Amino acid sequence: MKFTDGYWMVREGVQLQNPQDVRDIEIESGKVTVYAATRKITRKGDTLNGALLKAQFSSPLPDVIRVQWVHHEGKASQGPAFELNEQTHGQLSIEDNEQTVTLQSGKTCVVIHKQEGWKTEFFYDGRRLTGTNSKGPAYIRDADKKPFVREQLDLGVGEYVYGLGERFTPFVKNGQSVDIWNEDGGTSSEQAYKNVPFYMSNRGYGVFVNHPEKVSYEIASEVVSKVQFSVPGEALDYFIVGGTTPKEVLANYTALTGKPALPPAWSFGLWLTTSFTTDYDEATVNHFIDGMKERDIPLHVFHFDCFWMKEYEWCNFEWDSKVFPDPEGMLRRLKDKGLRICVWINPYIAQKSYLFKEGAQDGYLVKDKEGSVWQWDLWQAGMGLVDFTNPAAVTWFKGKLKRLIDMGVDSFKTDFGERIPTDVVYYDGSDSIKMHNYYTQLYNKAVFEVLEETCGQGEAMLFARSATAGGQQFPVHWGGDCSSTYESMAETLRGGLSLGLSGFGFWSHDISGFERTATPDVYKRWVAFGLLSSHSRLHGNSSYRVPWLFDEEAVDVLRFYTKLKCRLMPYLFNTAHEASVQGLPMMRAMVLEFNEDPACDSLDRQYMLGDSLLVAPIFREDGEVTYYIPAGRWTHFLTGETLEGGRWVREQHHYFSLPLLVKPGSLIAVGKDETRPDYDYADGAVLQLFELQDGAAASTAVYSPSLELELEVTAVRSGSSIEVAAGGSGKPWQLQLRGIHELESVQGAAWHADPAGIMVSPAPGTERFVVQLKA
Repeated sequence: MKFTDGYWMVREGVQLQNPQDVRDIEIESGKVTVYAATRKITRKGDTLNGALLKAQFSSPLPDVIRVQWVHHEGKASQGPAFELNEQTHGQLSIEDNEQTVTLQSGKTCVVIHKQEGWKTEFFYDGRRLTGTNSKGPAYIRDADKKPFVREQLDLGVGEYVYGLGERFTPFVKNGQSVDIWNEDGGTSSEQAYKNVPFYMSNRGYGVFVNHPEKVSYEIASEVVSKVQFSVPGEALDYFIVGGTTPKEVLANYTALTGKPALPPAWSFGLWLTTSFTTDYDEATVNHFIDGMKERDIPLHVFHFDCFWMKEYEWCNFEWDSKVFPDPEGMLRRLKDKGLRICVWINPYIAQKSYLFKEGAQDGYLVKDKEGSVWQWDLWQAGMGLVDFTNPAAVTWFKGKLKRLIDMGVDSFKTDFGERIPTDVVYYDGSDSIKMHNYYTQLYNKAVFEVLEETCGQGEAMLFARSATAGGQQFPVHWGGDCSSTYESMAETLRGGLSLGLSGFGFWSHDISGFERTATPDVYKRWVAFGLLSSHSRLHGNSSYRVPWLFDEEAVDVLRFYTKLKCRLMPYLFNTAHEASVQGLPMMRAMVLEFNEDPACDSLDRQYMLGDSLLVAPIFREDGEVTYYIPAGRWTHFLTGETLEGGRWVREQHHYFSLPLLVKPGSLIAVGKDETRPDYDYADGAVLQLFELQDGAAASTAVYSPSLELELEVTAVRSGSSIEVAAGGSGKPWQLQLRGIHELESVQGAAWHADPAGIMVSPAPGTERFVVQLKA
């Protein structure tokens, strides 16, 4: 939201008050409170008939600084509020001198200047991050006399801003106006399904605005050297998040708002759905599933979209008996084929559903201001909305889902959650404006909890469309309604990379696009992108997405990349574990891994899958791709070709290839099973070592699907000698030296030459061996 008219003027009717004069500073245990007048005070009379703004500085976690501005404190604050992990910690100190007050948390600090009108600066380990001055914070009344509180933080030369949720607009947010407001707008607009009031800077810090309601951002737009954010009301609450690296910033942010849960190993396999408006019954489903098996395409999850329930009755959580007369038997037969099952749901109860009367009578549905059930006809005829602020409604909703889980359902696609009205009344009195974005958090939490309660910890996962801050705790999320074009494929990737820089670890998308039907060319290119994503789902709107409906080569392409992903599962599951522990995305924007390389600042057509694999999807019909390789000697994982980095590369690829490069110094575990994602990763694993330089070390870990640490390996190179230390369960494994075809000797293990490199086979239980390269 813009309040000014150019740099000097305010817009007509707008009243804007900035802190101009620090009047008092109170220092208490763990916090600093500053009172600032909105005009310069030169005599006692100046203190009359004016505002006094209050700013409080504190720290909920090491390296996180909280800033709270307030004008009138008497305004009652209604929920909801983000659940934050705040704690008293020992890394906090306050220093007061004549010129400044400094609140230090870990290596991050805020310096409050006493003598310069209003000036605060934020530092990390002595490095200035950002700051604000007397034109930045403001209490504002707009032309309609509505109150707002605003902040403006400095942007340096060459500083870029990322994140703010899953946004499909340009990856670098500079120059954009962004409203944090969940909407169902597809992937081709400025609207977003997953709005998160957190942004990251390439200067190594993040800013989280602690408001679930609409937060309006002007990013190098209203004032081109500032990031501005404003909220309606009398107060503003935000956090500055520091860190040594962008990864550490994300780790600190997710320590505050919640780490992603680790999805079960089976969920990383290939998903196939009925698609949305297509006709299907058990015979149709089996035709597709059997067709995949006949063509040797490993399939791991089958999803039933909306019409598993009878039309006009979404959601009643009952199988349409005319189409599925024996749902329990059908699910049992599908599971006998080795499949997991997902079904579509949303939080809306149509009037024709038997649950509508039940929910209305028991007070489980959101009400209008007259006390009646709120309803509209958008999406479902006469639909009501489950009130997740009512604990009894949550229990009721969970009970309906538990019946399906007991029947054999393994997961739920939690669709929608964005079309939430703002003129309604909630059971717990929550502010309906704040609930618009926050509703999805309660919805997805309830579904995730019932899966965890019924299936066990580590077995719960969703396929969710909407989210807000903290939603990363309930993965997985997918990118919404994209179109079947290269342009939409690219915007989809931008959305996923932005979401990853907003604290979300796991993300997926509709392979080949949701709207319309892709050409065979787009389908095959999107398959490569989709199987090299966190989660991989074939889904569409009005047509099926099985590959033989596109062309026979699509069958081969899908088989190739599905089996490749299965073989990569030891590496991918380790990456997933890292994502859940550290709060990092599996699919990482290049700037997250290579923050010191300015060429990576704006890259949005390639990404790192974990910390070792560079992926550059192909977005052109002619198979041409242009991508950037950071410094070092990289190896193409599929061909073994080596490429020197620090440069741009232009290549042409057939459908069974794309740039899939391994970072130098990587140790990647590759499994032996190419038919499923949840096998014994350690048994027979091949650990591939790439371009380890003198004086460098590489390490990796292999976990079982139940998250037991089964193998840890570290390789250290000194001159032409590589010393390998290993520990684990004693299962057989091998070390492959990619690109090395001659050795001097191996002490403590057997070895032989392999077309891709030397293969070293330690005896079970071997804890250490030495590889001597030829000088």
